Amino acid sequence: MNVPNSFSRSGKKRKVFVLDTNVILHDSTCLYHFDEHDVVVPIVVIEELDRFKKGKDTLNCNAREFLRSLDTLTGDSIFNGGIPIGTGKGNISVRLGLPFHEKITANFSKDKVDHHILNAAYHVALDTSFRHVVLVTKDINLRMKAKSVGLLSEDYTTDHVKNISELYKGKRVVESIPEQIIDLMYTTPYTMGAGDLTFEGALLANEFLIMRNGSKSALGVYDASSDQIKRIENRTCYGIRPRNAEQAFALNALLDREIPLVTLSGKAGTGKTLLALAAALEAKRYYRQIFLARPIVPLSNKDIGYLPGDINSKLDPYMQPLYDNLTVIHNQFSGKNGRSRCIEDLLAEEKIIVTPLSYIRGRSIVKVFFIVDEAQNLTPHEVKTIITRAGEGTKLIFTGDIHQIDHPYLDSQSNGLSYLIEKMKGQKLYAHINLEKGERSELSDLAIQLL
Repeated sequence: MNVPNSFSRSGKKRKVFVLDTNVILHDSTCLYHFDEHDVVVPIVVIEELDRFKKGKDTLNCNAREFLRSLDTLTGDSIFNGGIPIGTGKGNISVRLGLPFHEKITANFSKDKVDHHILNAAYHVALDTSFRHVVLVTKDINLRMKAKSVGLLSEDYTTDHVKNISELYKGKRVVESIPEQIIDLMYTTPYTMGAGDLTFEGALLANEFLIMRNGSKSALGVYDASSDQIKRIENRTCYGIRPRNAEQAFALNALLDREIPLVTLSGKAGTGKTLLALAAALEAKRYYRQIFLARPIVPLSNKDIGYLPGDINSKLDPYMQPLYDNLTVIHNQFSGKNGRSRCIEDLLAEEKIIVTPLSYIRGRSIVKVFFIVDEAQNLTPHEVKTIITRAGEGTKLIFTGDIHQIDHPYLDSQSNGLSYLIEKMKGQKLYAHINLEKGERSELSDLAIQLL
């Protein structure tokens, strides 16, 4: 690296961030998120990206997008000393391979790409010892290895939710509501500003309320457009009736056509996917199709290519939970019931499409009720890509458990569902509810608590 000044404009020491491949595959725009600090990409990372550039998955798209950005920055020249990333940013450079340092050779084999990235970062640290050098990787094992040889290493946290314990839940309980207001709620919405109600902190758009006074209670939602609290009634959707206040809140948001984006979070058995699917069937007349999709996270770290059979057979294990929820709704009706036959017809006519999320790419998402299940296994960039492709008349539902993540490089702070909840709270086009009470079975609840 050929950097003329080791200090930033703020007077702090400029840093050098060495990127692992998984950071780029996680966020193709990561180059632009290191402020005034410099970025180094080992040549072995470019080589790894070359393996990912073909395909339709998000990883493939991110690899291609990053390589295009890098090519645009460098222009026609091959660089070693570094090229400015942009105004207010540092320099970007590609680090060519060097022989393994003796400290790296003594501890790690040369047959792993991770160790070549570690070696590159170690040489950068030796060359620029007067500055902070940090290896940025989402691989916790590589971070541990870097620290073991005295090299600073961090996770990529640009899109992390800072305090997951304070993540927006979409509801609040308000005690000691005047009885006359609760009675009034059953006949007319309550208009804010009258001075009868005070809240700890301002209400957010589409925030749900459990209002109580002794034996009297009412469920409500804050409508920011009219500045009113409107009462919510329990309603049955395609044979599915809410069993608690949270589920009633969820169905209200799912059926509200003025709210095109809804997230449902919660542990297994709280009814997230079932409620979303029941609402989709109830509202099907307003939409051209119903899409049920989920990201494919390889089982036991094996790609679907390891599974036997054709592509449909390979995908069945991933899609079966969605079919199970359809079956639950189907079983609410007898075989001769019109709604039972309707579900069968919708599947046969491809009005209901159950598919891996990656297979949605390229489809027209216009006037579609689109349910994305297991959204905690998506990156923030993937969630953004899905939402920005939604066309007119489309409703997007993201469901998942932010504490049950199968993706190797995501956690409760960095997954796309947590990021979406944090960034969208308070928007008039968005509603969220965290489902806390399990309704699967008493045994299921006990297992979740104790095991």
